[in-house]
Amino acid sequence: MPFIDQGCPPLRQTRRRTRRDRRAGFTLVELLVVLVILSLVMGLVGPRVIGYLTSSREKAARLQIESFATALDLFYLDAGRYPTTSEGLGALVKRPAGLANWSGPYTSKDTIPADPWGNPYDYKTPGQKAPYTITSLGADGKKGGTGDGADISNE
Repeated sequence: MPFIDQGCPPLRQTRRRTRRDRRAGFTLVELLVVLVILSLVMGLVGPRVIGYLTSSREKAARLQIESFATALDLFYLDAGRYPTTSEGLGALVKRPAGLANWSGPYTSKDTIPADPWGNPYDYKTPGQKAPYTITSLGADGKKGGTGDGADISNE
């Protein structure tokens, strides 16, 4: 009587199962290679992207300050004076009390936008070198600072 091993599946079933298993996913080595490549790309590209983001926020703050300066000059032409420190930049969008010659709003928005870091702009009149000073406190939101935390001003 021939020997029949009933514990092993037939050869055809084994081949089908291994083909299906190979197509089911990625090997650990393949996944590790992809992760290494992605980490190398992010290590090289990441610092440049962060640098561009920082410089673009500084440029946006400078452009907003210039826009406020233009609006303040228009306010001056109409009212004969710049807004007081207590009136602030809000005088560009809402008529100050007791001001008859106001032709605003002088900005395209209903409110004064915050700086690119989400902090309000600081407005003071008179300024040291100009009739007014508009300042963004930078990324740290505090006076002074260096790097991306440095103040940005029209003076």
